[in-house]
Amino acid sequence: MPVIPRDGFDGTIALARDPYRFIAERCRRHGGDLFRTRILLRETICVTGPRAAAMFYTSDHLIRAGAAPGRVQKTLFGVGGVQGLDGEAHRHRKRMFMSLMTPERIAALARLSVEAWHTWAERWAALRQVQLYGEVRELLASVVCWWAGVQVAPRELPARARQLTALFDAAGAMGPRHWWARLERRRVDRWIADVIERIRAGDEDPPEHSAARVVAWHRELDGSLLPPRVAAVELLNVLRPTVAVSVYLVFVAHAFHAHPGWRRKLAAAPDEWTEPFVQEVRRAYPFFPSVVARVRDEFRWHGYRFPRGTRVMLDLYGTNHDARAWRHPRDFRPERFAGRRIGAFELVPQGGGDADRQHRCAGERITIELMKVAARFLARSLAYAVPPQDVDVDLARLPAMVRSGFVMTNVRPMTALHIKTRPRDDTAAHGG
Repeated sequence: MPVIPRDGFDGTIALARDPYRFIAERCRRHGGDLFRTRILLRETICVTGPRAAAMFYTSDHLIRAGAAPGRVQKTLFGVGGVQGLDGEAHRHRKRMFMSLMTPERIAALARLSVEAWHTWAERWAALRQVQLYGEVRELLASVVCWWAGVQVAPRELPARARQLTALFDAAGAMGPRHWWARLERRRVDRWIADVIERIRAGDEDPPEHSAARVVAWHRELDGSLLPPRVAAVELLNVLRPTVAVSVYLVFVAHAFHAHPGWRRKLAAAPDEWTEPFVQEVRRAYPFFPSVVARVRDEFRWHGYRFPRGTRVMLDLYGTNHDARAWRHPRDFRPERFAGRRIGAFELVPQGGGDADRQHRCAGERITIELMKVAARFLARSLAYAVPPQDVDVDLARLPAMVRSGFVMTNVRPMTALHIKTRPRDDTAAHGG
């Protein structure tokens, strides 16, 4: 029986210093797809690659309950959300999320996003410089709250965008930034729980197919409504990940800057090349580094023993750069996606497997469509300059980000379009 190699007593500090490359580099060092260590003093088996991803998402021996570290649960995910459920309870809750992801609803969100880009671009034209990361976080917060049926007054938007940002941007931080994220989690939980209670009391009436209405009236397997705090967590599981797409929107701009030929190509043939370009950004750039599960019942995988209670950590970033699935994985090559059928366990920036039944991100298609809107807009509708700045991607940061946040100057719309920020027809706006 093969023995899983051990990598030191505790890998917590090394993981914190290099969260994206920690697993893959040590797997290469040990000559395999897995190794053992401790993370936060808890026994952990780290795995990488498409085969490991298939095991992670299809094995009945792995569960999510009790797997995520408490610091992640109390910032990024929230307590009681779908990420910590298993079995039929997970599938039932996941169906609620997937009901929000119809082509019509996603198209409505994309339309709102297009309108917001034009509105924000007009504002940017009056500024000396623009830091894209800060701006698109607010842009996406505005769009997703409107789409989800959550009312946010214009004066309130900057504060709400900062709160939603804290849930993902500071969740992995140490010290004061982490405690700030916890504070903001408590604040947004209260805010959205109040929204849920007002909907149930009839004081608010969001559109029929909006996330706010669907989550507020969702019933569990026993027929009960979600407790308001849990419903708030699940509605935030729509708002928070959508604002987190801001990370990818900055990477779209960074990829255009690093590979200007692709900006010209998308400007000339957006229908042909936008999706391959976006998929390559998702593959090549770092989003979140890994996901975790817990061994419910001891099992063996390729002869290796996975003891009961052990945490299993799957390397997302390393799997997206695995040479067994991707030729020249360190090169930026959108053409690799032209006509390619993507395996369920090869491209896993937001998880692997089947989104309807497994723990793959329910909003993955939202991510792709919002990135496509941004890529088309930056390629065809916005003129800007990129002044000297530090455009290296900081892989020690979680989530990784361009060190400067991607600063642009001389920003101006290339078309004289004037589009309202809020459609008058709520049915059209919400895809009803």
